[in-house]
Amino acid sequence: MTTASPWWTPHVHADRRPRLMARNAIAAALRSWFAERDFVEVTTAALQVSPGNEAHLAAFATEAIAPDASRQPLYLHTSPEFACKKLLAAGEKRIFSLGSVYRNRERGPLHHPEFTMLEWYRVGEAYERLMADCAEFLALAAEKAGAKSFRFRGREADPFAEPERLSVAEAFMRHAGIDLLATVGADGSTDREALHQGLVCAGLRTAPDDNWADLFSRVMVEKVEPALGQGRATILYGYPVSEAALARPSAEDPRVAERFELYCCGVELANAFGELTDPAEQRRRFVAEMDEKERIYGERYPLDEDFLAALAIMPQASGSALGFDRLVMLAAGAARIEDVIWAPVAG
Repeated sequence: MTTASPWWTPHVHADRRPRLMARNAIAAALRSWFAERDFVEVTTAALQVSPGNEAHLAAFATEAIAPDASRQPLYLHTSPEFACKKLLAAGEKRIFSLGSVYRNRERGPLHHPEFTMLEWYRVGEAYERLMADCAEFLALAAEKAGAKSFRFRGREADPFAEPERLSVAEAFMRHAGIDLLATVGADGSTDREALHQGLVCAGLRTAPDDNWADLFSRVMVEKVEPALGQGRATILYGYPVSEAALARPSAEDPRVAERFELYCCGVELANAFGELTDPAEQRRRFVAEMDEKERIYGERYPLDEDFLAALAIMPQASGSALGFDRLVMLAAGAARIEDVIWAPVAG
């Protein structure tokens, strides 16, 4: 049996280097883009008391040992979000972060345990402004990589075309024939049996212990996501409030939240929110997410009480997180995320 040569082997590095140089060019162009618009680049600590409170995110745990030998549990952050929002509470208006984040239980063509996230925030601006930002980033990445189109696994998209804007409800109806919002109450409550019947009619598998969120995710993964971002990018917006733990409800329809995701060639690139600033509601949602995490994985992460305190004075803002390595992948024509990471994690 033959094994692939390590990434540091000279001939392997020579093959990878053009994509890595494209990565650097895209990073430099993004920093210039933000500087021209009066954004401040911030660097946040990777070690946090809470890595984030989403049910399906797995973190790397460690501990800090004080000079007196006392120990404090810490986690590598899965996103700089909590720290960035504390900076908004402190008075910053436009900030961005481009740095490493860490997620456990994730490795594959589109996943890496340590990857680079671009996160940016606009105080006092609607989350639709972030949709325009995302469109500009696609074109900027393509220009710097010399790409006329993005391709991945047989799918192709024009990075210079205006992205399609598609609501989650429209996507469920178009790609699965399911009336999603008929399963969501005005108070955000969900009807598991109604959604289950929709999956049965769509020919999707179900299990007796599936809850509403499980069924929602199955439709997304099997029917919706593969169809997104073909020909041009797709901005999928208007997620049910139960699927947007850090986003505020929409003023137009309380069943959905101000959340969108950017897809290109079937690949999720960005996740954005009109940010929730109600600490009591945020706490309720975090506890519900951790209850779900405990149900599925048998563990839960602590809440960042400092973050919840800061949220009480944080101004209205919109923010987005974009998987920088995935953007580079598409722009550079790479098949795997490791092809655009300078020094991948061993394993």
